[in-house]
Amino acid sequence: MNNDKKNCVLIVDDEKMNIEVLSNILQPEYTVLMAKNGGSAIEIAGKYLPDIILLDVIMPDMNGFEVLETLKASDATRHIPVIIITGLHSVEDEEKGMKLGAADFIHKPFSSEIVQSRVRNQIKKKEAR
Repeated sequence: MNNDKKNCVLIVDDEKMNIEVLSNILQPEYTVLMAKNGGSAIEIAGKYLPDIILLDVIMPDMNGFEVLETLKASDATRHIPVIIITGLHSVEDEEKGMKLGAADFIHKPFSSEIVQSRVRNQIKKKEAR
């Protein structure tokens, strides 16, 4: 077993159950940070610079698209890959997320294998740069 530092994932969702499920999927392999709203997500991302962010869209106060715009406008966080995880299913919502700089888009309900695979792929892409 190697002693390499685990990659860090920030999960952003206003639903506690979604955070718990995603955390359980990812914690064996990654260090997991959590935020329940957009403001906290931006603050945590700027402070800890996670390797990847899983971001819900439908949240009170600041939606995921606004969070994504803010993250991509900051020199400190613009290079962090963001995967949007949402119950929104329209092509327009997916297009909007991708235009704002999302690295990927996962629809709820999601499978643990899809989440693990897409997170792993984005981290590999980031490390290859």
